[in-house]
Amino acid sequence: MRGEVIAMDGYILRNRQEQLTLSADAADKLLQSGQGDAALLYLALRRFGRGVTPEELEKVLPISRLRIDAAEKVLQDLDLLPRPARQAPPDPADERPVYTAQDIAGLLTDNEGFRLLVPQTEQQLGKKLRTADLQILAGLYDDLGMPADVIYLLVCHCVERARSQWGEGRRPTMRQVEKEGYRWAQLGIFDQNSAAVYLKKWAERNRKYTSYLSNLRILNRPPVEAERRYIDQWMDMGFPPETVALAYERTVFYKKDLNWRYLNGILRRWHDAGWHTPRQVEEGEAAGKRPAAGKSAAPAGDKAERTDKPRRNNHRRRKPRPKTDGEAKS
Repeated sequence: MRGEVIAMDGYILRNRQEQLTLSADAADKLLQSGQGDAALLYLALRRFGRGVTPEELEKVLPISRLRIDAAEKVLQDLDLLPRPARQAPPDPADERPVYTAQDIAGLLTDNEGFRLLVPQTEQQLGKKLRTADLQILAGLYDDLGMPADVIYLLVCHCVERARSQWGEGRRPTMRQVEKEGYRWAQLGIFDQNSAAVYLKKWAERNRKYTSYLSNLRILNRPPVEAERRYIDQWMDMGFPPETVALAYERTVFYKKDLNWRYLNGILRRWHDAGWHTPRQVEEGEAAGKRPAAGKSAAPAGDKAERTDKPRRNNHRRRKPRPKTDGEAKS
């Protein structure tokens, strides 16, 4: 659209001799999201067209490939980009670069943010960072392109999570910090605002674990990782602790004790039936409705277990023993 202004209800961005239009709806969505990487990517796509390749975007945008992928997901969530049918990208943790002692020395010399981040991280972890630890920290800062202030929030979060899971005095390893860092990158967390939103949601969910555990008669301890996966799944499905308590009673009735897989199967079946509150379960069962039979999904790494009936004995029935001549006459 060189040399011509297209009339539309939005904004006109001038770039040399070209004019780019940006709708007011798109601008509002980007402003409200607070995602700077997404805004940069959207402008680049408007400037160069959606046929531009990821390699070309890496050359014109001052962000890493992983941040471009995360920004793309944000635009899809904002309905500013279509969702292509494609496989999930590989885990970026499998593609870690190797940083030499010379590379780390260069970062400490040339980057004030990284230089300040090292003692801050050591203070939070309560130890002196070894060479392997510094390599991980350099990967988060240099390869992922995560700002130093966001990495510091990441480290603090990992320390708090370790304390809540394992008790006072326990600290995470740098490998655990790295794993969570790549997760943040995949979620598009590259600035303080998005980190604050994530941390607030995590804190709210972490407080709810106690309520769920108490309804399972588990007191005075935090959940272990496998239990967290189950509870996270139930919260994502929309089950309040009261419904989990009802499923717990059914589980104990059939299994005589808490069985996480069995309880999860009950909740999955209720979820498929649209029953999420105790009242919905009561009304559904009173109306004679039954959730659809079938296998119930469990968190990754766990096999699902059927929950509609106690397990039946699958042994074949013995055939009647033929009567002897004496028995037949009597």
